[in-house]
Formats: sequence, C-alpha cells, structure tokens
Amino acid sequence: MMSSQLDQSSSSAHTGLTRPVILLLALCSGLSVANIYYAQPLLDSIAHDFRIAPSSIGIVVTVTQVFYAAGLLVLVPMGDLFNRRKLIATQMLLSVGALCTVAVSSSVSVLFVGIAIVGLLAVVAQTMVAAAATFSVPSDRGRTVGLVTSGIVIGILLARTIAGTLNDWLGWRSVYFFSAGLTLLGSILLYILLPKQEPQRIRLSYTRIFLSVFQLYRELPILRIRGLLAMLIFAAFSILWTAMVLPLSSEPLTLSHIAIGAFGLAGVAGALGASFSGRLADLGYARWVTGISLAILLMAWLPIGFLYRSIGFLVIGVILLDLAVQAVHVTNQSLIYKARPEAQSRLTAAYMIFYSIGSAAGSIASTGVYAWAGWRGVCWLGAAVSGLALLLWAYDFCRNYKQELIAVDN
Repeated sequence: MMSSQLDQSSSSAHTGLTRPVILLLALCSGLSVANIYYAQPLLDSIAHDFRIAPSSIGIVVTVTQVFYAAGLLVLVPMGDLFNRRKLIATQMLLSVGALCTVAVSSSVSVLFVGIAIVGLLAVVAQTMVAAAATFSVPSDRGRTVGLVTSGIVIGILLARTIAGTLNDWLGWRSVYFFSAGLTLLGSILLYILLPKQEPQRIRLSYTRIFLSVFQLYRELPILRIRGLLAMLIFAAFSILWTAMVLPLSSEPLTLSHIAIGAFGLAGVAGALGASFSGRLADLGYARWVTGISLAILLMAWLPIGFLYRSIGFLVIGVILLDLAVQAVHVTNQSLIYKARPEAQSRLTAAYMIFYSIGSAAGSIASTGVYAWAGWRGVCWLGAAVSGLALLLWAYDFCRNYKQELIAVDN
C-alpha cells in the first residue's frame, strides 16, 4: 500500500523549538496569510486607480482565494518532500517579489498576475504550521501548534485594519510594500533560526506525495470528521466577518471603515484567549474542548443578534465566536497530527481544503441572506451552521465512546 511506504520514517527525533522561534513562526504565519485579506478594504481604491467597474472589482478577492486553495494542494504537501526551513524561506522570498509586483503594477493584467501569485504563495503559513508540529516535542505539540495558528487567525483579523489605515495614510500600494518589507525580514530570520536538521524522510516523487493527500481522507476517519468541523466553523466565521460590514456601515450606525476594522481587535482578544486549548489537547482533553467550544460558538450568535441594541453586544459576540473558532481549530490540528506524525504537511493540506470551502461558502451565503432577510437572517444562518457543527461533534463523541466500550468488553 502506498501509505505504508509513504509513512515510514527512519528517525522520529524532534529537535524542539525555543519560545522566541515559536513566536516568530506565529508572526510570520499571520503576516503570510494576511496577504490574501489586504485587498478587501482596498477594493474601492484599486478600482479607482485602474478604472475597473465597482461591480467587477470583487474578482481581485476571488482570484486570490482561488489560487490560495490551489496552493494548499500543490505547494503545502512539498513540506513532506523537501527541507522545510529552506522551503519556507524560498516561498517567502518569492512572495516578496509577488507583493512588489502588485505594488508597482501599472496595468490590470500585471495586477492580476501579481495578486494570483500572492494568493498561491500565502500557503507558506500552513507550511509553517506543519513545521511547528514537526519540530516540536510530542508532549508540547498542541501548545506549539496553538500558538502558531493563533498568529494566522490574528493575521486574518488585523489585515483589514492595517490595510485600511495604510490606505488612508499612504495609498493602497503602500500596503503591499509594507508587507513585502516585513516578509523579507521574516524569511531571513526563519532561515537563520529554524532547526537545520529534520526527521529523516524516504525519497518519493512529488506525484506520489500529491496523490497521497487524497488517500489520507480514505484512511483517517479523524481527518474526515475534523475536516468537516473545520468547514462548518470557518463558514460561521466568514458569515460574521463578511456580512458585519453591511449593517455597521449603513443607517442607523454608519461607522467609518477604520472603526469597523477596529472590531478585528476584539477578534484578536478571542483568538489569544483560545491559546490554552492546545495545552488542554496535549493533556488529552481535545474532544471535550471541542464540544465546549462549539457550544460557545452557538451561544455567541445571541449577543451578535442584538447588534442594533448596542455595539457592546457585538463586541462580546465577536470575542466569543473567535475564541470558539480558534479553540476548535487548534484541537482539530492537534488530533490529526497525532494520527500521522510523519505526514504533517499532507495532513495540513488535506485539512485546510475544508477551511477554504467553508470560508468561501460562508462569504457567499452571508451576503445573499443579508439582502433577503437582513441582519437577523445572517444570525440565524450562523447559528444554524454552528448548531450543525455541535451535532456533528456529538455524533463523533458518541461513536468513539461506543467503540471504547466495545474495546473494554473485549
């Protein structure tokens, strides 16, 4: 069987990571994934600069997301084939070139080529997550992965705030120059500080590595269940963050774009609050953390629904929702990485595909529902998706409990 050949490793040594290197990985992963979200608050400025019709400018976001999804499949699995330290540094350096291309673009065709490559290479953030899991001592893997994925969530949340602020001060091109400079610095530091030695791996062709991603779905029930949970929680995440700008920018609230972007800070507080979930996963409580977090996710839609009564209710809901999403995301990754420690990059690719599907579906559904049923409809949609995730967890929990009872009886 291909998987038995793929999953052999002549060494299972783990070098471990120092706290500063873990934090650097978290920072760089957040910076990398932010590159695909910068464009959202810049669309008006880009459309004006290139004389693109407002009804068509949304294609910039679509192109970025499509190429990001492609990168998950074609680039992330390479982490199980090549040295991750060199791979991360190389992809970040290429990202610098793509970001500069967008920043200096003078035609629509150059803009789209640059933005597509930016999206493709932004998946280096997921290679960093897999590297964090690979280099970690097994007893600390959940905590380490939790810290790095917190960086990703924070990068997503702060991208809009940073881009909107820089756009107002220096223009939209400054956003990509700013990111290019930080990305260059990050690539140099990671190349210097990441461990030079990795657990040994057998030599395989890229084609076999790529095909084995799909085989993991068949062989690992935990990947299928946790992937579906990822799809649902990130659909809920996108339902909130995509539709939220609509009521906040309209009567009677009419908040500025900078004020709306500031809600990302509340989301950051929630994401940081979930960092302890990785430690709980290391202690064997991953399934309970998931269930409690999904219950919090469902309850978060109640204060979110009271938006028009007080902005404070929305802030509470945002904190709870981001806390829950991050906690489930971390425990998901902790569990699937334990299933095949030698296949971290392929597992990351297989899992994050569900993330992309959920994010895209949530974004599309939320704007349509808002046009049809307003903010209340958006909240009911988010609650329904969150409730479905909780039911899926309950089914999986009962199934595993039943299997454990049968094993004890035998």
